[in-house]
Amino acid sequence: MKIVAKKINKNLDVDALISIALNSGEAKKANNGALVTYTGRHTGRSPKDKYIVDDNFSHDLISWGKVNRPISKDVFNKIKEEVLNYLKDKEVYEFDGFAGADKKYQKAFKVVNELAVQNLFIHQLLIRPSKEELNSFKEDYTIVVTPNLHLDKNKYAINSDAFIGIDYNLKEILIVGTAYSGEIKKAVFSTMNFIMPSLGVLPMHCSANMDPLTKKTAIFFGLSGTGKTTLSASKDRLLIGDDEHGFSDEGVFNFEGGCYAKCINLSKENEPDIYNAIKSGAVVENVIMDKDGNLDFYDDSITENTRVGYPLNYINNAVIPSVGKVPSCIIFLTCDAFGVLPPVSKLSKEGAMYHFISGFTSKVAGTEDGIKEPTPTFSTLFGEPFMPLDVSVYAKMLGEKIEKYNIDVYLVNTGYAKGKASDGASRIKLAYTRNMIKAILDGSIKNANYKYHPIFNLEYPTNIEGVPSELLDPKEYWDDKKKYDETSFALAKMFNDNFLAKYPNVSENIKKAGPIYEKR
Repeated sequence: MKIVAKKINKNLDVDALISIALNSGEAKKANNGALVTYTGRHTGRSPKDKYIVDDNFSHDLISWGKVNRPISKDVFNKIKEEVLNYLKDKEVYEFDGFAGADKKYQKAFKVVNELAVQNLFIHQLLIRPSKEELNSFKEDYTIVVTPNLHLDKNKYAINSDAFIGIDYNLKEILIVGTAYSGEIKKAVFSTMNFIMPSLGVLPMHCSANMDPLTKKTAIFFGLSGTGKTTLSASKDRLLIGDDEHGFSDEGVFNFEGGCYAKCINLSKENEPDIYNAIKSGAVVENVIMDKDGNLDFYDDSITENTRVGYPLNYINNAVIPSVGKVPSCIIFLTCDAFGVLPPVSKLSKEGAMYHFISGFTSKVAGTEDGIKEPTPTFSTLFGEPFMPLDVSVYAKMLGEKIEKYNIDVYLVNTGYAKGKASDGASRIKLAYTRNMIKAILDGSIKNANYKYHPIFNLEYPTNIEGVPSELLDPKEYWDDKKKYDETSFALAKMFNDNFLAKYPNVSENIKKAGPIYEKR
């Protein structure tokens, strides 16, 4: 893609981008030195505005549907022409960077931004090339981002005036009409998720860390609100990354060179690593700031999805380059607002594939308009919006790697116990969850006594150091045993209904590894 602009500022350093963003009014400076910017109407991703070009190259590869929505090459090219014409009289900012810390699988991305603050964001989120690497840089993919251009949705028969489009054949990505920087990050992730399986690498929406002495690696899968970032950030472990990774036969590697962490209710006491990373060079989105430059992380008046982007080296115990060994354990995190899943369970290979495919967590009453009861959310592979290939491609790779490397897999409920969230039940204390994670990581959980859960078809431990034994046995923890069974059957039915509706062709041995629901 040939880009012509009034001026193209290539690979400016952090200080230059900060100065431009401040002078142009794109951002303000907080008293901790971070840049604070506001993204306008879009404070999160716009999944209904995301499209993939449907052509001879992609047609038989993409899992088309509500998530991976097709657009013709002709319409994509017309939008691209409007974008390129729009840039001709603009001063723009280019960053050349890499995705993939393992150089064997690394891909190069050229990102052209209308806004300097977004160019700083992606400079901090991708892996930054050395001077020598820049001299020989040749992009594999080009991303063009124009948040102030708003399209005529009727002209192009698209969902709105915003547009996120990927042409996997021409290796071009357009992000139009939205200033939410997460769209850039996830466009890179979606692209890596398309490329990596053909190279024998399982792409994963997960965090990863390692033991500083043994170098044993752990992977944490989980949707928003389950504790993926919080639980992987530990002073006793080295952080490989907090969100996007590849799992090759050589080990686990981060796709990114930075982190994009949630800020809502952030405190130095609970999440010191993230809190201390918010400083000069970090980009904060949609956090309220007072006239003295103080950030209010508890104010959600703009959005609950407040964010900060910063480079990985802002975390003291980060591994750079962010590469680890083949994982010794995999942890699936879920926030069960029904309060019926065991706090921790051991999964078989088939059980791991079932829960990987299901990607379950739940929304709590009060978080969205109209939600009165806990609402299940099933996001395929714990990252459905970013997985362009058929679910079987990713699930098969996970199963093969679990078997090949004899990896232990656990399901950890970071949600509620002794009742539904909507009935006033309390969330499981973070300290208890951390002790469960510790038992998984040091292997002591293998020595526990186990019980079988006949509804959820799970084996769960009944004793872990630092965790009340009554908490580990979910039915016994409930006062009303009959209501526990009724609620468990209701959730089991939701699991089954979701699986049968979305994955009817998955093998029977994987289906049988899920919850057991019988009509009553």
